[in-house]
Amino acid sequence: MRYSDAELSEFKDLILKKAEQAKKELTYLQGLITRKDEMGGDENENRYMTMEDGSMSMEREQLAQMASRQINYIDHLEKALMRIENKTYGICRVTGKLIDKARLRAVPHATLSIEAKQMMNK
Repeated sequence: MRYSDAELSEFKDLILKKAEQAKKELTYLQGLITRKDEMGGDENENRYMTMEDGSMSMEREQLAQMASRQINYIDHLEKALMRIENKTYGICRVTGKLIDKARLRAVPHATLSIEAKQMMNK
């Protein structure tokens, strides 16, 4: 029990589009982090820490967390592409049943059916 090659191809196109968008967002976030670092000035300068410096540090940390989430998301998408190549995509790793197409369209890197996800959350 698995999705047909045509269905896998449809999911592959969806995942490739999402991965491309995620990589663009990651590049943008990395650019923002770099600019924040460049704006920080020389760390060796003798200067007082201002409120603005703390704010910039917090923004940099938030951007770094967002970039880390994007990297993780891209990794999940790439693993989904491998499952498509192996023809195991869309099969729940707990129940062994096909994951609903609507779920895969919403969360293309899903490895659990709704049923399995609910069982795990109990």
